[in-house]
Amino acid sequence: MRKEPVSQILSVGFRHSIDEPNIEAAFERIRSITAVEYDAFRDAIDACLREGLIHDPVRIEEGALQCHWKLELTAEGVEQARKQE
Repeated sequence: MRKEPVSQILSVGFRHSIDEPNIEAAFERIRSITAVEYDAFRDAIDACLREGLIHDPVRIEEGALQCHWKLELTAEGVEQARKQE
């Protein structure tokens, strides 16, 4: 059974550390783990943000010169990812 994109994103975020320099690199990393297309990936990230399942993935760390992209689940996102395992 194939998971929907939101479930795929939650599963990847639960099982893997995704911390990349930009969204393109993050997508390629996620795509190497699960077969999600770019439009579905983008829509799933938006849905996860709206539902409070992930933190904003675009970050600028203290002392950094540019932003990077990090997939990090919220407590609710972790709970939902565990339910689907």
